[in-house]
Amino acid sequence: MNTRILIAEDEPLMRERLLQMLQQAWPEAQVVLVAENGNDAWDGFLEHEPDVVFLDIRMPGLSGLEVAERIGKAAHVVFVTAYDQYAVDAFDAGAVDYLLKPVQAERLSKALARLRDKLAAPPPDLGELLRHLKAALPNQRPEQLKWIKATVGKQIRLIDVQDVLFFQSDSKYTRVVLADSEALVKIALKDLLGGLDGERFWQIHRGTVVNVKAVASVERLDAERMEVSVRGCSEKLPVSRSFTHLFRD
Repeated sequence: MNTRILIAEDEPLMRERLLQMLQQAWPEAQVVLVAENGNDAWDGFLEHEPDVVFLDIRMPGLSGLEVAERIGKAAHVVFVTAYDQYAVDAFDAGAVDYLLKPVQAERLSKALARLRDKLAAPPPDLGELLRHLKAALPNQRPEQLKWIKATVGKQIRLIDVQDVLFFQSDSKYTRVVLADSEALVKIALKDLLGGLDGERFWQIHRGTVVNVKAVASVERLDAERMEVSVRGCSEKLPVSRSFTHLFRD
């Protein structure tokens, strides 16, 4: 089976250069998506489930670090960065590779050689590395949402984010479910993610983000499937395979 690769890079010239270099250096691999920002990268990751992800650290929407946090141990990650003042020390102390901009063919070849050796083993835990990088880049995370304007019937309602039980994708809208009501917001779920507190709101499915404090229980349906029960709601929320580790850990 061919190795599936996702590229996320917001600079057009760098994006095209990296794609061409990868196709030349690793022709048997399959590039399943080239994303222009962090939100599309994460959405594409859930859709294509690639084996390897090349992530620019600074991107619009979700940063590369935030996408890597969500990926966790589900894929091998290679970071692409222009920040050589901290990158070498931080990455050399971790278990993941990196490429400095502008990417050089020789450096990419070495990174791919190491990557091929790692593919037979599970992806490493990026937790410690991401903590080091976050400390070096304190302004990576955008300001968190506190209120959401939502349509309820003919009214526009201002909803406190902390009161939301879960968010669920509904075509071009997002369904916002509270204990006593629900509403729709005219924004895609992937675009809401960057403004939510990642410690309080967990994505458990491509189309579902749940308030951890609202989780009543988690039921294992089989080896790969789980289901979440939420306080104050009769609905059961499926947990996709990419997110079952949240509850196992």
